[in-house]
Amino acid sequence: MILTDRQVTMSPCFHEIRFHGRGGQGAVSAAALLALAAFNEGFESQAFPKFGSERRGAPVEAYVRISSTVIRGHNQVYAPDAVVIQDVSLLRSKALLQGLKNEGLIVLNSEQQEADFNKGRNGSRWICLPGNRIGQNFLGRPLPNTALLGALAAGTGWVNLPALEQAVESHLVRKGEEMVKANIEALREGYRFVSQGEGVVS
Repeated sequence: MILTDRQVTMSPCFHEIRFHGRGGQGAVSAAALLALAAFNEGFESQAFPKFGSERRGAPVEAYVRISSTVIRGHNQVYAPDAVVIQDVSLLRSKALLQGLKNEGLIVLNSEQQEADFNKGRNGSRWICLPGNRIGQNFLGRPLPNTALLGALAAGTGWVNLPALEQAVESHLVRKGEEMVKANIEALREGYRFVSQGEGVVS
C-alpha cells in the first residue's frame, strides 16, 4: 500500500462521532460528508445510519469513524468522542448523550447557550449555534446539517474545511451549482461561527 503525504505525517488517531437528528434534517448526509472528507484527507473512515420509523420527523441516528489505521469494527457507536444534535427537542431523551466520553464534544443546533441545558457534564465541551437560522439564510430552509459540520470541524480539527468543501461539491454536484454553493456557504458560516469563539463553552 502506498501512503499519502497526510498519512505519513499525521499522528495516530481514532475518532467516533454520533449524529442525532430527525428525518429530513440531513443527519445521514452529514455523516456521509464527514466520512468522505476524512477519506479524501488520507484517513480510513466509515459512515452508516440507523433508522427508526421511516417517516419525516422521526428520530434518526448516524455514525462516523475516522482513523489513521484500518477500521475493523462496524457496530453502532456507543462511546462517541463527539455528538452532533440537529434538533434541540431530542435532548429530552437522556439516552442522547449516553456513552459520551469524558471531555467529549457536543455540537448542538440551538439559539440558546449551553448553560440552559446541562453545564459541565463529564467535563464535556458544548458548541451551540443557530443551525436552522444559518440554513434558512443560505439554503432558503432551516436545514442545519452543513452548518453543524462546519462547527464540528472548527471545534475538533479532525478534518479541515477545504476537505469538507470538496466533499460537499462532489456529493451534491448532481443537484446543481447553486445548491453546492449554498451548502458550502452554510458550512463556512458554521466554521466561522466557532473559529471566532461564538457559541463555544469549555
